[in-house]
Amino acid sequence: MATLKELRSQIRKVKFTFLLMLVVSLSGVLLFFLMYGSGQSETYEISAFEISPKTIRSPKTIEDTEKTELERVRAEQAVPNSYRFSEDIMKNRQALLSSIFTAVGDVQVEANSNPDMPLDKQMKLLRKKLPGFEKEETSLPVTDDQLKQLLVSDPVDLDNLHEMLTLVVGRELSRPFKTEQLTMHRYEVERRIRQSNTLPRDLLDVALSLGRMAVVETEVVDEEQTAKNQADARASIEAIRILQGQVIVREGQLIDRDVYHQLELSGVLNNQSSIKPTLGIILYILFISMLITLHFGKSEREEAFKKKALLIFCIILLLAVVLMKIVSYIDHEFDVLIAFLFPTALVPMLVKLLINERSAVLAAIITSATAGIMLQEGLAAIMQMEVALYILFGGIVSIYLLSEHGRRSTILQTSLGVAGANVMFILFYLLMTQTSYTMSELIFYAVAAVSSGLVSGALTMGLLPFFESSFQLLSNMRLVELSNPNHPLLKKILVETPGTYHHSVMVANLADAACEAIGANGLLARVGSYYHDIGKTIHPGFFIENQHNGRNLHDALTPEKSRDMIIAHAEDGARILEKHHMPKELVAIARQHHGTSSVRFFYMKAKEMNPEVKEEEFRYPGPKPQTKENAVIMIADSVEAAVRSMKEPTPEKIAALVNSIVRGKLEDDQFDECDLSLKEIKIVKKVICETLNGIFHHRIEYPD
Repeated sequence: MATLKELRSQIRKVKFTFLLMLVVSLSGVLLFFLMYGSGQSETYEISAFEISPKTIRSPKTIEDTEKTELERVRAEQAVPNSYRFSEDIMKNRQALLSSIFTAVGDVQVEANSNPDMPLDKQMKLLRKKLPGFEKEETSLPVTDDQLKQLLVSDPVDLDNLHEMLTLVVGRELSRPFKTEQLTMHRYEVERRIRQSNTLPRDLLDVALSLGRMAVVETEVVDEEQTAKNQADARASIEAIRILQGQVIVREGQLIDRDVYHQLELSGVLNNQSSIKPTLGIILYILFISMLITLHFGKSEREEAFKKKALLIFCIILLLAVVLMKIVSYIDHEFDVLIAFLFPTALVPMLVKLLINERSAVLAAIITSATAGIMLQEGLAAIMQMEVALYILFGGIVSIYLLSEHGRRSTILQTSLGVAGANVMFILFYLLMTQTSYTMSELIFYAVAAVSSGLVSGALTMGLLPFFESSFQLLSNMRLVELSNPNHPLLKKILVETPGTYHHSVMVANLADAACEAIGANGLLARVGSYYHDIGKTIHPGFFIENQHNGRNLHDALTPEKSRDMIIAHAEDGARILEKHHMPKELVAIARQHHGTSSVRFFYMKAKEMNPEVKEEEFRYPGPKPQTKENAVIMIADSVEAAVRSMKEPTPEKIAALVNSIVRGKLEDDQFDECDLSLKEIKIVKKVICETLNGIFHHRIEYPD
């Protein structure tokens, strides 16, 4: 206990920003160790050409790039060349023939002008005029004898030969044909040349050679179209993928080279541990750490509350993750989804009751996402989405159903509502999977859904006292329990000081309404008002509301003794509450509801007997109210007692009295130590007057 108190003291000294960074960082580290290994696929110690010990499925969808490329190359190579017919080929071949005959004619002209030019020189001159001829037509060379025959032939015969070759070659090249048909078309040219009646016999060989040379294929490869067809063929081959859940190898099957390659690609071999899932977990933790930092860093609540809220939030989250870790260890031993047993509403209900609804929503989101990652089963790629949605919807339903007051009965009702929501979600899950389930599986899922909701409520009620005592929290649920008239201390007030009990109830109504109007905690003010005068149970007869026989005990006492009896009830009440381990907020209300105000009646009485008496001697020891709720209770306490003493309270009299009392408190500096503003004081006065007017309204006189 001493260590816990020291820890609380140290936390109070630390600045919230430093504490936020420290707690979020430590929580992130712990969360990493708890989540480490989540998202990792199961691996196997297997070698090639072994017998598979079990059926192995691919944990992910992955492309087999090597096999895909091989198939695409095959498809590309299977595409035939595309051809196109070119009319320019005919013109070019005819032009080639013309150039040959023109060159021969030019040499003949030179020879005629120089009769002494020998034939060999004429041959050399012809070769010079046909420099590209031999280079282009090496496959069908024209012999020197044939060239000499051309040179010595009659020009008229050469013209006829040229005309005939141009006609025959042009006719043959006007039709499209490929290289495979080239021999046939050359044969046709030869046949036509041989059928010519005008061709001199000595020019037949050279005509055949030139004819064969001039005929080439008229359909050429269309490189652009061929490349396009090959690209289309590659594109038509879809990527070969190993699909998630696809059986790679069955139990007892030989692992050949192709199967082993697929196992490598799927990353299920022991030597293929990947760092990617670990990096993913780190990024996820950084992301939720950022969310928590923004959530609490932007909060406008007081620093003390934010410190407690931060610690509670992170502890509850880590407890939930520990529970997920336990579930994940046993999940693989069952054929059903054990994760549906996880208490879906535990975290949101605890956070809402201990902190607020906004924090509960964030907690529900983080818890569901973390559960989806940690409670993976089967072949989930990133997270078990059905588990994440199951926990998210259950948590959101609990936030809506759980009332702010958080009575135990309300928690039970919320648990039943969450159980109903869980059943609906599991029914949706079973229908969407389109799988046949046995009766035992259906019974399990129904029991899991109901158990998840009920266990959420049970754990919430079990853990609440731990958090309340450890962090000295006063939750709404605890306040509601303390407001139960059957509480032993309230029974004590009712039995021993019935007048004080009635007074406390009236003060509670006034304080509750006023606090709600200014945004303070009305429930705390109400419950604090119930207990604020419990100190009067020690000497009940010395307080006017408990004197029913007309006898005032103060008549027999000195003003100083009466002062002590009256002033003591504040500290006596605080001690009684502390003795019964009541929340410190209620203890503070009992101790502060009179602040350092004076016991005016007995001070004036003492002053009549001794003019030298000092007012400070007749003041409560305090302290002054430290919170808005305590200050409002002080006003309500004084106003209720004063109005009760009025014979015929009217709205005007009540307003004047309330203004007078509040003015006196302000002038006495009783609100200096709390953050109650003048604007809020004005609202408090208005609400108290309206409430008192409702209580002391004029009643009609009924006839006899």
